[in-house]
Amino acid sequence: MTIATATPTTDQCIVLPGRTWKQFKLIQEGLDDSPGVRLFYFNGTIEILMPGRDHEVFKSIIALLLGIYFEENGIEFEPTGSMTQEREGTASAQADESYCIGISKPVPDLSIEVVFTSGGSNKLQRYQALGVPEVWFWQDGVFTLYRLRETGYEQINHSEIPELAAIDFQQLTRCVLMGETSRLEAMREFRRGIQGR
Repeated sequence: MTIATATPTTDQCIVLPGRTWKQFKLIQEGLDDSPGVRLFYFNGTIEILMPGRDHEVFKSIIALLLGIYFEENGIEFEPTGSMTQEREGTASAQADESYCIGISKPVPDLSIEVVFTSGGSNKLQRYQALGVPEVWFWQDGVFTLYRLRETGYEQINHSEIPELAAIDFQQLTRCVLMGETSRLEAMREFRRGIQGR
């Protein structure tokens, strides 16, 4: 099955409630030849996301800037991108970007989602089922960060991943927005900010 986006600049999202894990796996198999399509499953609901151009631009800008942060601070990392994270029969997710900090791990330390189609916080339940320690959402020009606690996710003001705790989110946000018009200038500005600390 191949899915094409009707409007290339905006996300297309299909939500299928009342579905089984087996149905999800059949859809997943059918979409193997559709690069860029992201699939999610939790609590009997399948979500099929076909990211638009704006979505992909923002997620790529965020990845570029984080790459600069890692390099400037000498932080080893493994970029796991939108790899499929699954807990058999329970949850499946494909973040826009995900990272293991330091060494490779079965579950990424950080997942990032760019949200255009629906609220981000309701997606936290599937990440909780997967055990992702920290999740960042980019929505309406703002980062919202969550840290997994024993009782679920709690909103936080800065990253609690030790290597990322010093990120200035005001500067990061400003540079992501700047990247809409000039990726090069956004990267230069972000690097200047890190070096000026």
